[in-house]
Order: sequence, then C-alpha cells, then structure tokens
Amino acid sequence: MVEGGDGNEAYTGDGAIINSDFLNGLSVEKAREEAIRRFEKAGTGKAQVNYRLRDWGVSRQRYWGCPIPIIHCAKCGAVPVPEKDLPVTLPEDVRFDKPGNPLDHHPTWKNVSCPNCGAAARRETDTFDTFFESSWYFARFCSPHSKAPFDPAAAAYWMPVDCYIGGIEHAVLHLLYSRFFMRALQHCGHGVPKEPFTMLQTQGMVYHETYKNVQSGAWLSPDEVEKQPDGTFKHLKSGAKIEVGRLEKMSKSKKNTVDPQRIIDTYGADAARLFMLSDSPPERDLEWSDAGIEGSWRYLNRLWKLCLQHSTQFTALSALDAPKDVKLFETYRLMHKTIASVTADIEAFHFNKAVARIREFTNALEKIEPGSPEALWVLREGVHAVLHLLQPFLPHIAEEAWAQLGQDTPLSGRPWPKAEPALLADDEVTIAVQLNGKLRTTLQMPRDCERARMEQTVLDLAVIKDHLRDKRLEKVIVVPNRIVNVVAK
Repeated sequence: MVEGGDGNEAYTGDGAIINSDFLNGLSVEKAREEAIRRFEKAGTGKAQVNYRLRDWGVSRQRYWGCPIPIIHCAKCGAVPVPEKDLPVTLPEDVRFDKPGNPLDHHPTWKNVSCPNCGAAARRETDTFDTFFESSWYFARFCSPHSKAPFDPAAAAYWMPVDCYIGGIEHAVLHLLYSRFFMRALQHCGHGVPKEPFTMLQTQGMVYHETYKNVQSGAWLSPDEVEKQPDGTFKHLKSGAKIEVGRLEKMSKSKKNTVDPQRIIDTYGADAARLFMLSDSPPERDLEWSDAGIEGSWRYLNRLWKLCLQHSTQFTALSALDAPKDVKLFETYRLMHKTIASVTADIEAFHFNKAVARIREFTNALEKIEPGSPEALWVLREGVHAVLHLLQPFLPHIAEEAWAQLGQDTPLSGRPWPKAEPALLADDEVTIAVQLNGKLRTTLQMPRDCERARMEQTVLDLAVIKDHLRDKRLEKVIVVPNRIVNVVAK
C-alpha cells in the first residue's frame, strides 16, 4: 500500500504491509523484525545472517605457484610438512613437454617419506592460487626478518596499508580474501589489524583497436598493419584487406597490444608515461593512440628547449622579491597556484589534472620575453617549479634538465615546493550580474570591493540600463564576491 505519487511512473519503494494480521501497517523492514521477534519468543526460530559465500578452491594444477605443504601417506592420510622442512621449494629441472600438471610428471620431486611413519609417501603436487599469497604478504612485509610470523609492534606501526593499487578484478575477490585473512590472523593472535587497507585504488584498462585479416580470419598486431590514405588498413606482408574492430582492452589473444620497447625506442619512457597519466584519470580506461603519445613527445621537446635556452643567464641571477611588473607578477602568482593545485591533485590521484595544470603553466612561461633581470628571474623560478612538479611523472627528463641547469643536488633529494598562501587568492573575482534572479552578464571586480561601488558599477552596465528604462528599480541585492541581483518591476 502506497500513498502519493502522480501516477506517471511505477512506485519502487517498500510501502506498508497489508492483509497480514499483526504485521499490517508496518514497513517491510519493521515487519521482518517483528516476525523474527515473535518466532524467537515462541521458540520456533531465531535470527541468523546467512552470507551467500561458496568454498574457495585454492589449489591449481600448475608449476608457477607456492607449493602446498602437505604430504599424502596411504597410512596416515594428509600430513603437514614439518616446520623444519619449510619452505617447500619447487624443482628447477621441471619440463613442460606434456599436458597437465608439470609437478605431477616430475620423476622424483613428489616422492618423499611420510613425516609420521617414514613410509613412502607422495608430496602434494598442486600449488596455491596466487590470490592465496597476495592476501596476506603485506602483513609479513612489516617485519620480513622476524622469527615470528608477524611482529605485532611492526604490524601496529605500518598497517593498515595506506593505499592499495590494483586492477578492477581486485575490487571484489582480492579485497574479500584479504579481509578474511586479516580477520583469521587477528583471531589467531598475530597482532595484525582487522582491516588490511585504508584505501583501494583500481586503475582502468588500456584499450586499442583490433585488426583481423579478412581472408584468413587471423588477428593481427598493430605492427603488422598499415593505415592507408583513405583510412583503410592493409596487411604489411601480404597486402590483404584488414577488418578494423572496436576498441577492446589489450590482450594477447586478439594481439591488439603495443610493444613497450618500440614506444621507448621511438619516444622515450617519459613520453609514454606522460601520455598515460595525462590522457584520463587512473580509474578510467585509457585509449592508446599514437597521436596522443606524439603530443606528449612534442611537449617534452618544448619543455627541454624552455629549460636550456636561457640556462647560462639563469646561473648569473641573484634572488629577487616578487616582480613589480603586472604581467610577470601574474605569471609568478600562477606558479604558486600551480604548485598548490598539483600538490592537491597528486594526493587525490588526479594525475591527469596535475599534468594539465603544469602544461598550462608551461604555456605561460613560454610567453615571457626575457629582456630584463626580473623577467629572467620569473622564468627561472617557473622552470625550476615545473621540473620539481614533473619529477614524479618524468623522472629521467626532469632530473637531466635539472642537472643541465647546473644543479648539484638531484630533484629527488630536494624538498617538495611549497606555495605562498598570500599568492593563492585572486585580486579580482568574477561577479554574476542578475536581473530579477536571471543571469544577464558577468564582470570582473576587485576582491572585497565596497558595496556601493559594486551597485553603481552594475547599474551603469548597458544591459542593466536597457532593462530599467520601462521598469522601476526596487532594490539591489549584493552577495560579496559572488552576485549582484537587480530587482525591478
């Protein structure tokens, strides 16, 4: 039973219970609680939470994995490997020439004596699922040399992990397994915290077009095809026509992968890194494109030129105060704003925003005419700031440019730049001008401008004067640094 609504769309809420005796009028949640209470009072049932969980099969029939420390004996059954014999190591002379589990085919590794009775026995040849080890290793990392499994003091200091980064498949399975492991270890008295991670950051996938040979139906890699002037593709070797498929995540099965070595050889590792960081937020999917990485490569060339073309003049400069020239001062202010914004963006994992701000500031630096010591000083300070901010993204080029500028201490060993708080606030603000609550225009006004001056400036605007010719001014509402609303009838 529901009340209200306009009858134009379906009601999807809980509503209230009807035709149900003592439950009439209750919400679904309240009705459930009342029914449970009555069952428990009558002794015919009790409340219980059931999780829809299934058993986790942790064994895998493969060589690459952690051996399961169990020995199977015909007499004693499944016997744990004695602690003195741990860890169980994999054989190095394994062969992969037969289908199935390579450890099963090994002639000697699996044959051992039973730790209990000494009879001939067989080692477990399955290995653990990799999720099994990755669900607790971070706790051991807190005290890797401890003789105990975990040092409670170290676990208390380092855990939980501040930020765990992984693919989207970690968002459910790995996170669930890790939480189970932490609870089990805590229950066993190992001193680890209840929750393994404070934050989970899942990065997106890298996507690329797929290419298929129309004649053979075989998938082809981007290196095997060539784009034609008319926009079609052909097979480099055979000239066969190519069918271009949709964007899909890179995979070996569809061969739509890009060889990292080719990218590094052509553009450098920093250019590839910059493109991947700047193209989209880390949690979003990335569409790989040659045009994108070429754009990053061109920016790096501009940056290198900007850093080095005045390097000899930079070294001769002495320290100055904030510039007196208005344009130079605005560029200097933008530097401090960029430092503050990029610092916040990095902390929030907004790497694409951080890169965009740095590139915007670089554009401003390129417009400086270095005809005076003051201009050269602003340019030098700006270049230093850009290299500092880019160092986490471009460790090779940033450090090399820094050294070329005559700096002895590496950027990685210097403190992170700090923004001057006084330079972060704009002297001017954008004021929205409204007439009877509707936006008519905007204008720039000094921050914290006097009310009378704001009113008069707005009333002198042509767009406001035109509307007031046949109307009576009632009042002017001023919201400091934000809005001026002219009310007229």
